[in-house]
Amino acid sequence: MRILTVGNMYPPHALGGYELTWRAGVAHLRERGHEVRVLTTDYRDPGVAAESHDEPDVHRELRWYWSDHTFPRLSLRERMALERHNARVFDHHVRELRPDIVNWWAMGGMSLSLIERARAAGLPAAAVVGDDWLDYGPRVDAWTRIFARRPWAASLARALTGVPAGVDWGAAGSWLFNSETVRRRALAARPDLRDTAVAHPGIEPDRFCRAPRPPWRWRLLCLGRIDPRKGIDTAVHALAELPAEATLAVVGGGDERHLGELRELTRELGVEERVSFERRPRAQLPRVYAEADALLFPVRWEEPWGLVPLEAMAVGCPVVATGTGGSGEYLVHERNCLLFERDRPDALAAAVRRLAGDEGLRGRLHEAGLATAARFPESAYNEAIAAAVERAAGGQG
Repeated sequence: MRILTVGNMYPPHALGGYELTWRAGVAHLRERGHEVRVLTTDYRDPGVAAESHDEPDVHRELRWYWSDHTFPRLSLRERMALERHNARVFDHHVRELRPDIVNWWAMGGMSLSLIERARAAGLPAAAVVGDDWLDYGPRVDAWTRIFARRPWAASLARALTGVPAGVDWGAAGSWLFNSETVRRRALAARPDLRDTAVAHPGIEPDRFCRAPRPPWRWRLLCLGRIDPRKGIDTAVHALAELPAEATLAVVGGGDERHLGELRELTRELGVEERVSFERRPRAQLPRVYAEADALLFPVRWEEPWGLVPLEAMAVGCPVVATGTGGSGEYLVHERNCLLFERDRPDALAAAVRRLAGDEGLRGRLHEAGLATAARFPESAYNEAIAAAVERAAGGQG
């Protein structure tokens, strides 16, 4: 089967777990014998070496409305140019590949007209949804949002430009969500969605596996995308309330402006020498988890799922988290983690002190975390993706 898979960022030029699961899903589909072409945007991660080479059949040709962690205002002419460019690129790959199905991934900030374009062309489609782009995507799509409150103008706009001005969500295909939380929010925003299901992303057991636990040394870890929603500032504030020997490693890349704000915060709080900011290759992350006494996951937004706590648990690193959003579907207070109220540095600091002073608690969380992570292997998620794509294409395995 020939599959055209489309999304906004594809590794190594990516920011988070959604993109990593996309790459893993593509690899699995190829292992099943399918021909898979990746069509993504021209985004380049400045932290990735310029000489890095792509895997075969990855095409970074689309343009999108997002730039440097914001959505710049574009003129009508600029919007039309972007949409027409993406339409030409999409049509080219459809003609060349002749796909049996289109597989949508992260479409936030993208031309949602492409979804309607595929539907109107009679192409089966299956989406794998790992964040709330079905909610926020139409608000940041600077083309289709023009017509959201002007449906009378949508047909005229399409006739004049050749670009769809809206999306028939109910007929657009099937939808596989990464958590019940994300599905619930998507249905609240798009109640006309049909054919929805949930499958949970998981860890790579060969990479993230049980490691010996060293004695407590106050080494704390925040790992993931640098983003205000991740609550890293809460962890920095909490560090200032902990003993002087406590350190915090912030590992990840993302919003450089917010990174600058975090660095300034460490100076203001007098903990600059106790906080490190770094990026690590994914191959080194199991060791990063293993060397930490606790993973802090202080997210303040409704996390779609949260791979990071599962990876930490798989290695045996205790987790202290807010448990918001999808992560609350597997994080259980005092059973496999410690939970605290979001945006409460004092509560986070208290949880860390409790963990530091109770070796028995650390041991219980260690064992329960290993059992939790074992319930969510990456292979099961990849199988669910393949089944959804093959079913939407008419059972072509």
